[in-house]
Amino acid sequence: MKNLEVSLLLDYYGQMLTDKQKELAEYYYNDDLSLSEISQNEGITRQGARDCIKRAENTLYDIENRLKLIERFENIRKKLEEIEYQANSILDIIPDTPDNSEALKRAEYIIEISNQIKSGL
Repeated sequence: MKNLEVSLLLDYYGQMLTDKQKELAEYYYNDDLSLSEISQNEGITRQGARDCIKRAENTLYDIENRLKLIERFENIRKKLEEIEYQANSILDIIPDTPDNSEALKRAEYIIEISNQIKSGL
């Protein structure tokens, strides 16, 4: 199976590649074309297609190593899941009584905000 990480890197940083690198990497990783198919479609050698894709991969990994956007995104997503889990645990341990209604509303609101942020990521 081809590396799904590179496909994710393409989503984040594909615009930073040359047009040819982006195109060939997308063919290879997103469209699941073989190097032979790419070379035939593009009128280049199989080795030329491979070299271009490898340069694209190296550039994508280098960009992520410098910017760490995917790493940050994953950290934020994990923290949001923890917030949601903790808010749900509050709902589970606080009895539903008039005295607790405000605390329950706030826990539900925390869950709602967490979901809104996750849907925007």
